[in-house]
Amino acid sequence: MTSPLSTTAGAAELGRALAAIPSPGMNAIELGPLKIHFYALCILTGVIAAVYWSERRWKALGGRPGTILDLAVPAVLLGLIGGRLYHVITDYDLYFAPGKDPMGALYIWNGGLGIWGAIPLGALGVWWVAHRRGLSLSQLSFAIAPTIPLAQAFGRWGNYFNQELFGAPTDLPWALHVTPYDNGALRPGMVPGAETYHPTFLYESLWCLALAGLLAWLGRRYTEQLRGGRLFALYVMGYCVGRFWIEYLRVDPTHEILGLRLNNWTALVVFRRHADDRGRDRGRGTRHCPEHRDPGEGRGARILAFFTVRAEHRDHAARIHHPGRRATGLTHKVFPLAVHGEGPAPLG
Repeated sequence: MTSPLSTTAGAAELGRALAAIPSPGMNAIELGPLKIHFYALCILTGVIAAVYWSERRWKALGGRPGTILDLAVPAVLLGLIGGRLYHVITDYDLYFAPGKDPMGALYIWNGGLGIWGAIPLGALGVWWVAHRRGLSLSQLSFAIAPTIPLAQAFGRWGNYFNQELFGAPTDLPWALHVTPYDNGALRPGMVPGAETYHPTFLYESLWCLALAGLLAWLGRRYTEQLRGGRLFALYVMGYCVGRFWIEYLRVDPTHEILGLRLNNWTALVVFRRHADDRGRDRGRGTRHCPEHRDPGEGRGARILAFFTVRAEHRDHAARIHHPGRRATGLTHKVFPLAVHGEGPAPLG
C-alpha cells in the first residue's frame, strides 16, 4: 500500500518536472537534402541583430551606411574559426583521446565555440577591413561594443537546443529538463536519476541582454568619457564578471586548475588586464600621447588596433631617426577622426 507521504512527494516531483523549462523536441530541421541545425540559426540570428544595431550606431556617429556589413563578413568568419580553435584546443580530449573521432573537431554544428577565441580573431577581421577602408578603430569599437553581447544572448540559445553546458541538478521552478541521448546514454554533466538542471544558457543570455542595455545607456550618457575604446573595455569586463559566476555553476567536464574551471581563470585574467588598463586611462586623462594616437584610447580599441599600433610606432621611430623620411600614413588612414581630435557624437 502506498503511503500518503510518498504520494505527496511523487506529486511534488511531478509538479516540479512539469514546471521546468521543457527540453527541445529536436535540434535540427531537414529540408530535402539539407539539415539545418538550430544551433547555427541561433548564431545567425545574433549576428543579424548585432549587424543591424551596429549599422544604426555607426550611422549615428557619422559613418557611411553599409560599412558594418562589410566588416561583419570577415569578422564573423574569423570569429567562428577562432571560437572553434579555442574550444578544440582547450577540450582536445573530446576529439583526440583514444577512441575519439578527430574529424569531430570540424563538426561545429554539434556545439563548441569559445568566445575567448572568437573575439580576438574576429577583431583581426575588423582591423583588416578598417585598414583597407581607412576607418577609425576607436569609433568602431564604440559603435559595436553593446551589440556583441546582444549577439551572444541569441547565440546561447543554441546550447538549449543541443542540451549542453547546463548547470548542477536543481528543483527550482525555472530548472531545465534535460533528456539523455536517443541511445539512452547520459549527456556530459548529467547525474543518474536527476532530470532538471540549472539553465546556465538562460542565465548567460539574460546577463548579456542586460549588459547590452547597460552599455548602450552608458555610451549615450557618458559619451566623451567612454570614447577611445573604454566602452569596449567595459563590455569585456562586464562579460567576464557574468561568465565567471555562470561558469562556476556548470558541471560539464572540463580542465580545472586549483579547483577552478579553465574558463574561470580565463575570465579572471582578461578582466584583470582590462581593469588595470582602465586605471591607467584614468590616471592619464588627456595627457599628450604619441602622434596620431587618440588620447583616450584604451585596451578595448587596442584589441582591434593591435597591428595598427605597431605600425604607428614604426612610423614614429622613422620620423625621429630620419626626419626627411615620409611616414606610411597608415595611422592617418585608420584613425582619421582621432587625428583631428573628433570624438563620437552622442547617440540618440
